[in-house]
Amino acid sequence: MSSDRSAFDEMTSASAVRLEATNHDGVLLGKTLSASKYRSGRTKGFAVPDFALGLDLTNHGALGFELPHWRSGGFMPDIVLRPDEDTLIEWKPGLASVICDFWTVQGAPVAADPRQTLKRIVAAYAERGLTVRAAVEIEASVFQESMDQARAQQFQNLTPLGGTAGAALVLAKSPDFMAYTEAVVARFEELGIPWEAWSDEAASGQIEFNLAPADPVAAADLWARVRHVMREVALSLGRSVTFMSKLSAEYGQGSHLNVSVSDENGNIFFDSADADRPSERMLHFLGGVMGSLEASTSFALPTITSYRRLQELEGPPTTQTWGVFNKSCAVRAILAGDSATRLEYRLPAADSNMYQTLSVFLAAGLAGLDDKVTPPPPHQRMAWGLPPGEIARIPSNLYDAIEALEKDTQLRRYLGDEFIDYWIGLRRWEWLSYHTQTERDDEQISVWESIRYFELV
Repeated sequence: MSSDRSAFDEMTSASAVRLEATNHDGVLLGKTLSASKYRSGRTKGFAVPDFALGLDLTNHGALGFELPHWRSGGFMPDIVLRPDEDTLIEWKPGLASVICDFWTVQGAPVAADPRQTLKRIVAAYAERGLTVRAAVEIEASVFQESMDQARAQQFQNLTPLGGTAGAALVLAKSPDFMAYTEAVVARFEELGIPWEAWSDEAASGQIEFNLAPADPVAAADLWARVRHVMREVALSLGRSVTFMSKLSAEYGQGSHLNVSVSDENGNIFFDSADADRPSERMLHFLGGVMGSLEASTSFALPTITSYRRLQELEGPPTTQTWGVFNKSCAVRAILAGDSATRLEYRLPAADSNMYQTLSVFLAAGLAGLDDKVTPPPPHQRMAWGLPPGEIARIPSNLYDAIEALEKDTQLRRYLGDEFIDYWIGLRRWEWLSYHTQTERDDEQISVWESIRYFELV
């Protein structure tokens, strides 16, 4: 886009611009600028302290690991929010919104930035003549209490919006539930957010929104903005909403990813000669994914609570398996013709950062394509409730998941040392915080988890 005129100049009513970026925990953060300030620095970016990528969910600095060069010295050096003006929209009258990437003050991309990482892996596909399409399914739970009241109750014993009767896909929902969903959809329409469906989900007060397929970076941008819309609408209606992966003994919350890859001849996952079987290149992609599935777990399940969601027969996968049309597996191959054949990654929890989760899934798949990796055979039975030792299981806690990531070399090859090592440091801080800051019963969801995760993940 021309440096002397931007899309912002066409927004004659906008007197302010909100810069937006996502940290590693998936929190949308940024700052709001006057129109004149934005115009003066939109090409070079705007300084923010390095702790924008260094604070945990309770505003404490993550410590105990080697910091990258852009955080060195311990004196809170600046990094830069640089707007991506392809994402510039009018959020409401008088306010524009733009998604940003993190750069160093020296003008280099921050290699640990989740969005920049996704851009790099998408570019790696493009270098091979490949394009990726991705779609995100978002689950959240909405409660009758306002966020102020929910905080006062330490997020305990909240009242699900829509009541507690029924199961998934129930249409006979109460007016307050419908008022929320209809207000969310109305904001999608105002903002031009492409959505495909919404439905009542399994837990009380739970809802799922299905977003339209897009370029991976655009798909992750939609994920970030949709969650912000859902929070804004809840606050405006005096409700509370959370993307916490497990709130109670009821069903947890996921964020499934759907991915397809194409070349100049079309969808490489579709085999026109044998439409009922995965193509050779789908199998190679799966070979890479399955080879790093264990190492990828901490991105799909990033919090202490994420692992509480791994319950047999409750929906989330518990084993390192893939299968054709098999929803009990971690990865599901969906063979649905040239336009809709895809892979569904079913492990990610609702509290995972889609920029990172997509990056890691695509990096593993690209390794499989490059090296022509053969995956294990598809799992052809239900993958829940299997006898111990029959099939490798998903790591059961954050510590084990991080250990698996540290041993992996494949993801480093495509995503870089800084991205991987910084994430390992942040997750070890998360593990340490839980084990030193609270009286806990590892079998029960703690108040510490609710306070830490309910409002921000």
